[in-house]
Amino acid sequence: MRPRLILGSASPRRRELLSQLGLVPDAVRTPDIDETPRRGELPRPYCARMAREKAEAVACADGEVVLCADTTVALGRRILGKPDSAGEAAEFLLALSGRRHRVITAVAVRRGARLWERVVETVVKVKPLSDRELNAYLQSGEWQGKAGAYAIQGRFGAFIPWLQGSFTGVVGLPVAETAHLLEAAGIDIQGVDA
Repeated sequence: MRPRLILGSASPRRRELLSQLGLVPDAVRTPDIDETPRRGELPRPYCARMAREKAEAVACADGEVVLCADTTVALGRRILGKPDSAGEAAEFLLALSGRRHRVITAVAVRRGARLWERVVETVVKVKPLSDRELNAYLQSGEWQGKAGAYAIQGRFGAFIPWLQGSFTGVVGLPVAETAHLLEAAGIDIQGVDA
């Protein structure tokens, strides 16, 4: 019998990316954890810890597989989380303007006591943003609830001329790596009716 797939995220983007694999979660259970970075914690270890702690926080019965992920935008050693205000969003976007940064997405899959993990890193270049572009983007409100104050699959995609790595990882769930982890945990990707 196929294990039940539990998505440990309320993100509609992650649900859409799962559908690319022909998967629809049997349930969605959002973890409630403290996402504050530890003092001096670097972006990659922070992101991996968040995905792991989310997977461990979601209730998981026998016959269930929990999938959790965390996406972190890193500018050097600095973690750019979800901005609290338009002012903070502007600060993040000005810092990213005309520069390359890293988007790190960690995926954690749990079945019983076993945990499978993968961290995917993508380098993203943002073109220099004009005041007009920045203000129009801020007014759109699309920055709200987004790590680094942007969503590559939305309007901000027009400001990203280049990336190296996983596009779906930047969106929030690296599809190829996620498929591999889910298959390791007993979810048959190939046998799913599309």
